[in-house]
Amino acid sequence: MKTLSGLTQAEIEQITDELNASKFRARQIHNWIYLKSVSSIDEMTDLSVKFREELKQVAKVSDVKIKVKQVSSDGTLKYLLEYPDGECVETVLMRFDNRANLTACVSSQVGCAVNCSFCATGKRGFIRNLTYKEIIEQVLTIQRDTGLKVTNVVFMGQGEPLLNTDNVLNAMKIFNEDFQIGARRLTVSTSGIVPQINRLADLDMQSTLAISLHAPNHEIRRKLMQIENKYPMDELKKAMLNYVNKTGRRITIEYLLISGLNDTVESAKELAYYLNDIKCNINLIPYNSTEKNDYKKPSNNAIMKFKYLLEHSGKKVTVRLERGADIDAACGQLRGKVTQTSSEQS
Repeated sequence: MKTLSGLTQAEIEQITDELNASKFRARQIHNWIYLKSVSSIDEMTDLSVKFREELKQVAKVSDVKIKVKQVSSDGTLKYLLEYPDGECVETVLMRFDNRANLTACVSSQVGCAVNCSFCATGKRGFIRNLTYKEIIEQVLTIQRDTGLKVTNVVFMGQGEPLLNTDNVLNAMKIFNEDFQIGARRLTVSTSGIVPQINRLADLDMQSTLAISLHAPNHEIRRKLMQIENKYPMDELKKAMLNYVNKTGRRITIEYLLISGLNDTVESAKELAYYLNDIKCNINLIPYNSTEKNDYKKPSNNAIMKFKYLLEHSGKKVTVRLERGADIDAACGQLRGKVTQTSSEQS
């Protein structure tokens, strides 16, 4: 039994060929999967009943289950999805009242090997990579469940995308070509896997690269992120400069603000100096608490002072609007483990 979600039109044509149907039927099926987000073959109403019955004998739409669904007070949705092997990941749909954009935050791995000290995901350790089909199933599940069309995809969920680069690139290609999501609406976030950043530079893609920096210097970053021991900030900077020079595209710098650790005036000045010659925007992320450490969120005054100092250096700086913190769907809070017994919470 084949699963239709994740197949290209050419792969669907192989199925319709076996059923002695035309390539036009394959295109219809393809549209039902990616543009109309149906949950079952029976919903493909422009196919004859006879053909639908034949198709159901050899294929199904999806093999992913919604294990838990949670609804935040701000409208954010978090899904715990279960794959056929029993492993689970979380994916999040973020909605903003004043924007038409619907952003899916997708996971690229079950667990994570990077194990940043502020992040809940790494506490599970690394379990396995997701296939590109399992990645796109996250967006398809959101669309099937809500009836909404995702407009933006960010690889900022569980896992390190650039430790699963081939599957991430394949998923991005399908998001662009099959879901018809513009390349510039796709963002890959990495903790700083230098060889793969250089690989992306050579590919010269139109998507956005986000670097999880989170520190102004080597010592603080090493405390927060073990990856600093393998790819220190001086090597990371060379990779970022190479990326900008080859692509001409601006990088997004993600910087998690933690009270008393990396939110000081000195930290802001160090960060501005480090980023001085890099074409980038800076996204400040006030820390979201997890149960595994003693880090604290900075005061609003500290956040605004840090933002002002960076803007004074000439960079565009934004403060990320917190979404879904009450259901542990915010940055650093995703776990991917079953902690509820109900199928839905709100």
